[in-house]
Amino acid sequence: MKLPPLILASASPRRADLLKLLGVKFRIVPGDAEEVAHEHLSPLEICQLNAHRKARAVAKKIPDALVLGADTLVFLDNEILGKPRDLRAAERMLGRLQGRTHQVVTGVSLIHLRGHRERIFAVSTDVLFHPLNRGQIRSYLQRIHPLDKAGAYAIQEFGEKIVSEISGSYSNVVGLPVEELRAELAAMQS
Repeated sequence: MKLPPLILASASPRRADLLKLLGVKFRIVPGDAEEVAHEHLSPLEICQLNAHRKARAVAKKIPDALVLGADTLVFLDNEILGKPRDLRAAERMLGRLQGRTHQVVTGVSLIHLRGHRERIFAVSTDVLFHPLNRGQIRSYLQRIHPLDKAGAYAIQEFGEKIVSEISGSYSNVVGLPVEELRAELAAMQS
């Protein structure tokens, strides 16, 4: 079975770049859905729910397409570290992450409404930060734009300055677990 036209329900340039690595053609139609974070849900469930909401919002408008929605969050001890509101908040976030292991979770939803097909999954990657002092944190924040990034950092932008090691998918930390997505797309073709 051939896949229907693919739509990425995200305006994230990082996700678009990662999707290009798969060699599939797609177009971008950002999903306009409010993100939720219910206390009774696990980190994986929160990301899956938000990815589904984004994909479904676009799939309702374009039911013949295969719509890909994704949501990535940073968790420290099961607490969400979202996008910082300002540089001081970014500095505090990185201060909390320094020297510790946290989780980056991406939920992915693939919906083809016309074909009545749907797949939802989530991937979690452990990320260990170097011990960092205030000067190192400020130096890092001067090199990137942290306000549009969960956890106030981007592993692909000077990540070696702050990240000691990862356990799991690197592309997941960037914003889309390419390896797992490739397998899911292949399964949808069979």
